Amino acid sequence: MSDLQKRVLDDVKVAMRAGEKDRLMVLRMLSAELKQREVVESTEITDAVVMSAVEKMVKQRRDSESQFRAGNRPDLADKEASEIQLLLGYLPQQLSETEIAALLDQAIAETGASSGKDMGKVMAWIKPKVAGRTDMGKLSGLIKGKLG
Repeated sequence: MSDLQKRVLDDVKVAMRAGEKDRLMVLRMLSAELKQREVVESTEITDAVVMSAVEKMVKQRRDSESQFRAGNRPDLADKEASEIQLLLGYLPQQLSETEIAALLDQAIAETGASSGKDMGKVMAWIKPKVAGRTDMGKLSGLIKGKLG
């Protein structure tokens, strides 16, 4: 069992004892996602798998939050935002804009990328360095902007 998975399970127990229903619901969903990956995909749960599951859940909630805001449902949007904050606690410290820009410049320089056709090279170089520490969709947009 990975350290992150153990932490999630321990946090479920703490939330149950404290009667934190909202937190417990999110943690149970995360735990179920991890169990599904373990059983269906026959993979061992590592910290990377846990971070991937958390990233997926954060992305889903960000999409939901924007839809709720567009639909004039601030109550539901705020609930999604609080769930995002809870889930982000299981990811490493997020990179700042300047750190991302520096890594992006380094990736472009080292891969020799000059146009949009080289985006795959840049993504392949930068993805392992930023895994779990930034939104990949946002990063993709920044790369497109830089490569023109």
